[in-house]
Amino acid sequence: MATKKSPTKKKATKKKATKKSPTKKKATKKKATKKSPTKKKATKKKATKKKATKKSPTKKKAMSKEALAKKLASLPKGKGGVTLLSGGNPQIAKGDGDGPVQAYIEAMPGWKHDVGKRLDKLITKAAPGIEKAVRWNSPFYGMPGQGFFVSYHCFTRYVKVSFLYGTRLQPMPPEGSKDPNARYYHVYEDGGIDEKQFIDWVKQAAQGPGWTP
Repeated sequence: MATKKSPTKKKATKKKATKKSPTKKKATKKKATKKSPTKKKATKKKATKKKATKKSPTKKKAMSKEALAKKLASLPKGKGGVTLLSGGNPQIAKGDGDGPVQAYIEAMPGWKHDVGKRLDKLITKAAPGIEKAVRWNSPFYGMPGQGFFVSYHCFTRYVKVSFLYGTRLQPMPPEGSKDPNARYYHVYEDGGIDEKQFIDWVKQAAQGPGWTP
């Protein structure tokens, strides 16, 4: 009979793992050699300053007055030596009452003079007790305590009649305006005035409140 050999138990020899301590690498920090910035010498160019010739303010004022006087002298004149501005519109100082308005009408040039006289008569007829004044080189008309409602002004080809609240009128005057309330009626040399319609507009406008500057 064969004798079975009992297996010899081999003792496991555990090798102790020798932990290697990590070798600390010394970080060799490179010293950054800071380069000193090379200072560039700015070569400043010498600016050749022109000497400003200062004009004395007194001379400027004197010249501007002279220029203004020459300009006014060169403008055409209406009756009575009144200066006519752009479009032949008379330059009349601000004033209240019939006097300044008549001075304006008298100075209106050519055919516009007759238009001004007729407009003044029609407005006065349509609105008895009306008040008159000149503002901004234009005649203005209004009812007492209600403000102005109509005015007129000379332009080159026509006389512009301004109904300050013309959008209330029926029918409205034909010409529109940037002012949402105003409407215009232009009187041309060969067109004349539609007197019936104009009087009706004035009567309507005199009923409502006007404009107070």
